[in-house]
This record gives sequence, C-alpha cells and structure tokens, in this order.
Amino acid sequence: MKNVLVQIYYRPLAYEDKKANPLEQMENVVVVVVVVVVVVVVVVVVVVVEVVVVVVVQVVVVEVVIAVIVVVVVVVVEVVVVALVVAVVVVVVEVVVVVVVVVVVVVVVVVVVVVVVVVVVVVVVVVVVVVVVVVVVVEVVVIIVVVVVVAADEK
Repeated sequence: MKNVLVQIYYRPLAYEDKKANPLEQMENVVVVVVVVVVVVVVVVVVVVVEVVVVVVVQVVVVEVVIAVIVVVVVVVVEVVVVALVVAVVVVVVEVVVVVVVVVVVVVVVVVVVVVVVVVVVVVVVVVVVVVVVVVVVVEVVVIIVVVVVVAADEK
C-alpha cells in the first residue's frame, strides 16, 4: 500500500516532464482527483459517525469509556477502509488507462495497415497503367514500322 501511495504522490508533474505522455498526464490527474474525493467522503462519514457515537454514548461516565473504545475502533476501521478504497481506486484507474492505451494502439495499427494497403494498391495501379501505356506505344510503333516497311516494299 505504501508503494502505491508513493507512486501517486511522487509522480513527476506534467510541466516538469517535457516528454510526458498525455495518457500519463491524464492518469496522474485522474488518480489524484479520485483519491482526494474518496478520502474526503470517507473521512466526513467517519467523523459524523464518531460524533454521533460519542454524543449518544456519553450519557453516563461509564459509557464515556465505551465511547472512547468505540471511537478508537472506528478510527482503526477508517484507516483500513481508506487504505482499501484508495488501493481499489488506483487499480481501477490503472486498468482504465491500460484499456485506453490498448485501444489507441489498435487504432493506430489499423490506420497504418490501411495506409500501407492503400499505398500498395496505388503503386500497383500506377505500375499497371505505365505497363499498359508502354505496351500500347510499342504496339503503335510496331504497326507504324510494319506499315512503312510494307509500303516501301510495294513501291
């Protein structure tokens, strides 16, 4: 868990990394925003629960001791829940980023393949047209030579 938090809070900022990948920048922003929102919501809920528990339990002095125990248990549960929620959020964000990267790579590969196929088809068509033009020109020259030779033989 500590390594995950270190990765979240110590990633280079986009303005510090001149060669930053836009997907990494997006990942940093999304991770920080999601983690902050989740932590704030969990802390607010736990504080409200703590206040309600403390107010209800402090009716009698003996119950104050029980309230302290309950608050300690709630805080421990809060820390565990926050750690689990942060870990789940980080994993989900990483999976989403990986899926986006895979989709982008697949789209780029498909575009490159289509461009290569189009270029190959254009080159083949140009070669065929050039060959046809050369063949037609040679046939016309041969016909002219044959006509000239036949005409010369008849004279």
